[in-house]
Amino acid sequence: MNSKYTCLMVVLIVALVTNCTSTTTQITDHNDYNVFLYPSENQSLKQAEQNKIFWSEKLEESPDQFPYLGKLASTYTNYFSATGDVNYLIEAEQKLLEVNEITRYENPSYLRSLAYNYISQHRFKEALELLTKAELLRENLQMTQKMLFDVHLELGNYNEAQTYLNNFENFSDFDYLIRLSKLSDHKGNLDAAIKYMEQAMVIAEASNLKDLKQWSYTNIADFYGHAGKIEKSYQHYLKALTLDPNDAYAKKGIAWIVYSYEKNPNEALRILNAVTENYQAPDYYLLKSEIADYAGYDAIAEKQLELYEMAVKNEAYGDMYNAYNVLLYTDKNSNLDEAIAIAQTEVENRPTPQSYDLLAWAYFSNGNLDAALQITEEHIIEKTFEPAILYHVAEIYKAAGETEKIKPLKDELLASIYELGPTMEVEINNL
Repeated sequence: MNSKYTCLMVVLIVALVTNCTSTTTQITDHNDYNVFLYPSENQSLKQAEQNKIFWSEKLEESPDQFPYLGKLASTYTNYFSATGDVNYLIEAEQKLLEVNEITRYENPSYLRSLAYNYISQHRFKEALELLTKAELLRENLQMTQKMLFDVHLELGNYNEAQTYLNNFENFSDFDYLIRLSKLSDHKGNLDAAIKYMEQAMVIAEASNLKDLKQWSYTNIADFYGHAGKIEKSYQHYLKALTLDPNDAYAKKGIAWIVYSYEKNPNEALRILNAVTENYQAPDYYLLKSEIADYAGYDAIAEKQLELYEMAVKNEAYGDMYNAYNVLLYTDKNSNLDEAIAIAQTEVENRPTPQSYDLLAWAYFSNGNLDAALQITEEHIIEKTFEPAILYHVAEIYKAAGETEKIKPLKDELLASIYELGPTMEVEINNL
């Protein structure tokens, strides 16, 4: 629906009023964020370009100075963060492989850097191997243990993650608090997750370190959104943009508020179109497709899907978009055998409830209800509280005739419409 033109008819057709005015309070104001949509200069990208020139020249002058390889790897990582271009992430990996070969995989700092790169590529098992080596070397041990917590959580090794978290318990430490917050969220305790993230944010603000503050603002904004505190979510995305006007993630967060809470797809698309002019992550195309579909712009929705599919053909992405691809195939009811194969790969890579959900949903979409139900009962129920997964569970239970299990799920899902997006409301009501 094009709300600009439809709403002009309200004075004549009273019945259309509810379609043109949101039942929610207006939260956003384009005057707040317009200045960030087309910033005059990308400072992060400019700094990365300067660093690349500097360290490349230094390495050319002194090829035997292997630390310069590490500096170049960091520069390429910053390029990736600024642009979303995965090729920079692979460039960083190549430099880190070189420097680790030179140091015979005996330098904990370079091992951690390569592990961080692999985490970004969703190569969690390889990251774990590197961090295990770094742990044995014991240099800056706590830094290694913090990353080991991260990897074990991603792999679904929750007991191991808790053990590492206990090793560096310190409620005055930013790194500890953000990990405690993340674990609390995994356990379904959103109130605790918010509390600990707020405490971490206080520490970040006291330190006055830009990167810590920016990270804190976007993460607490996400949590506030999940908790229905939309105004606070919006304000913290704005805070992040004040620090870095090119923060694509913060702009995406505002676009989601505009779309899912305020039901203004045109404005949400305008925001995201500005982002994707200079930021290349494929999932932004999927989001634009969803919003365009909601607005009834079929041609735009299809074009954005094509852009996504073209982007992920780049082999550099590896398994990074497996989850998106499974959900895309099942949503389109196409390539379902491939969806099952990809989901099985995800389970092998990281046997978490999220990965098992992909497999269950792929089997369900392909007509194998028994397999879907078995996976759901064994690997998903009471192990995750993510609304998108609970919706899949409810649909599987509905197909299996287990209607008594659906109502509590449906109530929870209806309370999570903002997080799921407005296109899901009809499906949830039909459970």
